[in-house]
Amino acid sequence: MKLYVNRLLLILLSSFLYPVFGQKKPMNVLVLYSDDQRYNTIHALGNDAIQTPNLDRLVKKGVAFTRAQTMGGLHGALCVPSRAMLHTGRYLHSLHKSGDVIPKEHTTLPEYLRTKGYQTYAIGKWHNDKASFSRSYEGGAALFFGGMHLPEKGGQEHPQYVNFDPAGQFKEPNKKADVYSSELYANEAIAFLTNRTPENRSFYCYVAFTSPHDPRTPPEAFRKLYPKEQMKLPANFLPQHPFDNGELNVRDEKLLPRPLTEVQAKEELALYYGMISELDAQVGRILNVLEKNGLLETTLIVFAGDNGLAVGSHGLLGKQNLYEHSMRVPLVISHPALPQNKRVDALAYLADIFPTVTDFLGMPAPATVESQSLLPFIKGTKKPGRESVYYAYRDFQRAVRTRDNWKLIKYNVNRQETTQLFDLNKDPYEVNNLANNPDFAQKKKVLENRLMSEMKTYHDFLDLSQPDWGRQP
Repeated sequence: MKLYVNRLLLILLSSFLYPVFGQKKPMNVLVLYSDDQRYNTIHALGNDAIQTPNLDRLVKKGVAFTRAQTMGGLHGALCVPSRAMLHTGRYLHSLHKSGDVIPKEHTTLPEYLRTKGYQTYAIGKWHNDKASFSRSYEGGAALFFGGMHLPEKGGQEHPQYVNFDPAGQFKEPNKKADVYSSELYANEAIAFLTNRTPENRSFYCYVAFTSPHDPRTPPEAFRKLYPKEQMKLPANFLPQHPFDNGELNVRDEKLLPRPLTEVQAKEELALYYGMISELDAQVGRILNVLEKNGLLETTLIVFAGDNGLAVGSHGLLGKQNLYEHSMRVPLVISHPALPQNKRVDALAYLADIFPTVTDFLGMPAPATVESQSLLPFIKGTKKPGRESVYYAYRDFQRAVRTRDNWKLIKYNVNRQETTQLFDLNKDPYEVNNLANNPDFAQKKKVLENRLMSEMKTYHDFLDLSQPDWGRQP
C-alpha cells in the first residue's frame, strides 16, 4: 500500500511539473531583451539588408509575433515603462506613475518565480528602481542601473557596471569593462549557464542588453558589414518631421542637426544595423552554450526589444513618437514543445510576456497581472485576438491601431491639434495621411471613437472629448 501511495504521489508530481503539449514543460526561462531595436531588423522576418543569423536561428526554432507592440510612455525614456510592463504584466496607466518605480504591490515575474523555487538571475540593464530589482533577483552580474552608456563614462566600448549586492545597495557604477557591452553581458550569461549550482534547480535568467541604443559605435568588424553608401533609406525617410509633434527637441532628436541629409541618415542606419549584428553574434554565443550544456530542451527562450527607433524615418531619430517604427518590436518565443518557424499576427503587447511564461509553465498568473497569455495564439487555438492596440506618449500624443491594419494618431501640441490616419495595408510606412480626405471621413470617425474607448479601457488620464483633452493647467 505504501509503495502504491508513493508511486501515485510521483505520478501526480510529474503531471504537475511537466505536461505541456504532451511533452515535458520547460523548467527554465531565459529572457533576452534588446534596447531600442525596432521590429523590422531581423533578416528572417523580411529585412534582406541586415545580417542576423542567430536571431534567424531563433525565429526558425520558435514563434515570431509580427505585430508585437510596446504601449508608449509618459516621459522620453520609453524603455522605463516598457521594462516595467514586461516585469509586471501591467499596462501603461496601471504602473506606478511613469513606471520608474515598481512598488511592492506589483509582483514582478522573477519575484513570482522565486516563490515557486526558481533561481532568479539578472545581467545587464535595469532601468527601474533598485528595491524592485532586489525583490526580484537572488543573483546577478555586470549590472547597469541606468539608461545608456554615455560616451564620457566609457560608452558601449567600456561599459560601467556594478556587481550583484545581496544587501541591495548597488551604489554608483564602480567598475569598467574592457569589452563591448553586449559581449560583457553575454560573457556573464555564459558563465551563469555553465557554472550554476545546483544544476538541477530551475532558473529564470534575464539578460538585458544596452544595444543597439546609442551611442551607436559598433565594433569595426560589424561596422564594415554595412558601408553607408550601400544603405537604402526607408520609404518614409524625411529631412525633418512635417509638423511639431511636441518632442522635436528631446535629446534623441538632437543627435543630428535638421534637416537630415540622406548621407547622415544612411550612416546612422548603417551604425544601427552594425550594432544589431554585433548583438546577434552575442545572442548566438549564448544559444551555443545552451545547446552545449544540454539546456535547449528544458529552456523557454524569449527574445524581445523594449521599443523601436526612427533612425531617419519621418525625419526623426528617436522613439518619442507613436509611429510603427517606434512602437512595434521584435518578439520571438522558442522551445522544443512549441511550433517552429511560425508567424503569429495577433496584436500583442510586451506586457503579455509575463502571463505567457506562467501559462506555459503551468502556473496561474498572480492577481496583479492585467495582460493576456499568448499561449493560445502559439497553439493556434485562439483567433483573431485583440481588435486593436492603444498607444500613449506623454500628454500630447495618442494613437490606436486596429486588427485590420488602420491607424489613427492624434496630437495636441500647444493647443494645436493634428490628426493622422493611415491604411497600413497599402501604406505600411505611414506616408500617406488620409485624415483630411473626405472619402475616409467615416473611417476616421470610427477610429476616433475606438481610440476614446481604448483610453477609457486602459485608464488614460486624458479625455479627447474635453477642451484641450482635459489636461490640467
